[in-house]
Order: sequence, then structure tokens, then C-alpha cells
Amino acid sequence: MSSVDSLDSLLTQLRALADQAQGMKAPAPSTGSEGDFANTLKGVVNSVNDLQAKSSALQSQFSSGDQSVSLSQVMVASQKAGLSFQTMLQVRNKLVSAYQDIMNIQA
Repeated sequence: MSSVDSLDSLLTQLRALADQAQGMKAPAPSTGSEGDFANTLKGVVNSVNDLQAKSSALQSQFSSGDQSVSLSQVMVASQKAGLSFQTMLQVRNKLVSAYQDIMNIQA
């Protein structure tokens, strides 16, 4: 759940930056603590990596015949990892787009 919270925080920061770029006053973030953007991004990437590693480990255990791992556990872990990766990919795409927009602004 921490990766979802981190992504929500990241999206809030992105929206605030987009509003500022359009000349509008950005609303204050709803969270009480404003973390460093780089640390937030690093935390999200690490969370996604952890989910993918857990999914891979469960797949290996299931493939080797480990009776303590069910197919449903493997599928849920795989879907969580895939969804978190796709979300991170979309956030990355938005960051690149925002960066390109900022670079195209003429002073």
C-alpha cells in the first residue's frame, strides 16, 4: 500500500507543478509532510521493484512445485507487480511530457 500512497503523493506534486506552469495558483498538498521529490520517486521505484521481485519469487516457487504457494497467490502478485509497473510507466511519461512542455516555454 505504501507504493500507492507514494504514487498519490507524486501525482499531487505533478498536478501542482502543472498548475503552476499554467499560471494558476496550485492548491496546497493534502498531505502534511512534503518530502523531497527525488526521495519520493526513488521510494516508488524501489516499491515497484520489490513487488516484481516478490512476484518472480512466487512464480519460481510455484513452478518448482512448492505446495505452500497457490496459483491464486502467484496471479495476484503478478497482477500487483504489473499494475504498479504500468502506473509508474504512466507517471514517467507524464514527467517527460511536463519536462518537454517546460523546455518549450519561451521566456
